[in-house]
Amino acid sequence: MAFEKRKRGDGRPRDKKPEFDEQVVDLRRVTRVMAGGKRFRFRATVIIGDGKGKVGVGIAKGLDVETSIAKAKVKAKNNIIQIGIVKGTIAHEVQAKYSAAKVLLKPAASGHGLLAGGSPRLVLKLAGVQDATAKCLGNTTNKLTNALATIEALKKLKKRQK
Repeated sequence: MAFEKRKRGDGRPRDKKPEFDEQVVDLRRVTRVMAGGKRFRFRATVIIGDGKGKVGVGIAKGLDVETSIAKAKVKAKNNIIQIGIVKGTIAHEVQAKYSAAKVLLKPAASGHGLLAGGSPRLVLKLAGVQDATAKCLGNTTNKLTNALATIEALKKLKKRQK
């Protein structure tokens, strides 16, 4: 049987730009100890966003890296929140806590840039915020909890009255 090269116009959909940008924040190998030995799985944390105010975080486990990332993307799409972006920044100062992580988000003037580190920077960038300041106030360096604390802070934002 000969292999035929497929040409465009054969009914296949064209490659189009994905709806959301995605970033793998954390990838860990987790272990479950059983009677016969250790069982390894992978846990992936993925942040997705469209750059226009929609952002979501997903966490999933799988037997290999690819399946865990794919599952985390699906969960992130199910956990999308919509935030109000006013002139490239957030409406007001907000602080939130998730587990041991505390995050402070402040709006900034146009042209200031995104001054944030680690997970809060990725969450704000994928959400489409261009000018803001974020600070991790908690004692944890865990990327997952810092990302989830940033999501909690974004959920607390109120719409600005015009």
